[in-house]
Amino acid sequence: MSIYINAHRRLEQFLPQSIVIVRSLPGLGDWLCVIPALRALRTALPNAEITLIGLKQVNQWLPRFQCYVDRWLEFPGYPGIPEVPFFAERTVTFLSQMQLNPADLALQLHGDGSCINSFTLLLGATHSVGFFPKERCPEAGWFLPYPEHESEIWRNLRLMEFLGIPLQGDQLEFPLRSADWKEWAALVATYPSLNSPFVCIHPGASTPDRRWSVAAFAQVADALATQGQHIVLTGTDAEHSLTQAVAEAMQFPSINLAGKTSLGALALLLKQSRGLICNDTGISHLAAALQVNSVVIFISSDPQRWAPLDRSRHRMVIATQHCVQQEIDQVLTEIDRWEMAYVHQ
Repeated sequence: MSIYINAHRRLEQFLPQSIVIVRSLPGLGDWLCVIPALRALRTALPNAEITLIGLKQVNQWLPRFQCYVDRWLEFPGYPGIPEVPFFAERTVTFLSQMQLNPADLALQLHGDGSCINSFTLLLGATHSVGFFPKERCPEAGWFLPYPEHESEIWRNLRLMEFLGIPLQGDQLEFPLRSADWKEWAALVATYPSLNSPFVCIHPGASTPDRRWSVAAFAQVADALATQGQHIVLTGTDAEHSLTQAVAEAMQFPSINLAGKTSLGALALLLKQSRGLICNDTGISHLAAALQVNSVVIFISSDPQRWAPLDRSRHRMVIATQHCVQQEIDQVLTEIDRWEMAYVHQ
């Protein structure tokens, strides 16, 4: 508690005009889960320039969130951070440039800080704030023990609380644009059955160990098709062969849109659907941001950290793949419960 009070008082003594955020994680879900923290930060400091140091992938969705982030800088790589190859000369050059015009405040929102805290401190900001693992606190009074038993959303929000910044809710966001609606109109013109009730099934995930079986997804899809639902398979272009395998394993026809939609059109596809069945991956958080019913299947990832917060709209199934038929029955049961909690608009 003394750490919280210390940081809170220090932040009250100065209003940072320039803020650097370190979060160099690759996934859409990683990004969406930090939005509530960014919303609180921007509300508390509306005139500060906020710079994100992140990966190239963030450019896919960052333009939608210009209200929270003013500038993006590409993360140069650092020892222990696997997403970017480390080349010492490149990283040293980046850090030297940052130190020439240091920010007032650097926020480490990357994780527990075991590898990234030293990078954050080397940015040279007047104050650096973040998490630390166990007893390895880099700067007493400005770093918070990592809340490893909370959801990813609330881990980030705890840092805002630590700084004394009022929270603005824990809901996710994904703004829709006029271009998304135009693409959606073109999609419906190509696939008129999208005017009828349909369910989205997303069998992909970032790694194979997080993917439920093709046969299981196909069986769920067929069960829904017998109820009069059209089945829409979604995924990236790289996942087209996976969605095609699900389509071929099904007894009923489906629409395979893997690789055929932008992120914005995919968002509208979800928004117009009855709901989503997916593995624990980025599209789960997109459904949460859009308040779309979902059943999320967890195999190897941590549901305590990554499951959507609204457990009425977003149902969770823990899969071991040892009792697949029971898992299929559970998924179908959770889908039936959608209508008990919400009437689809």
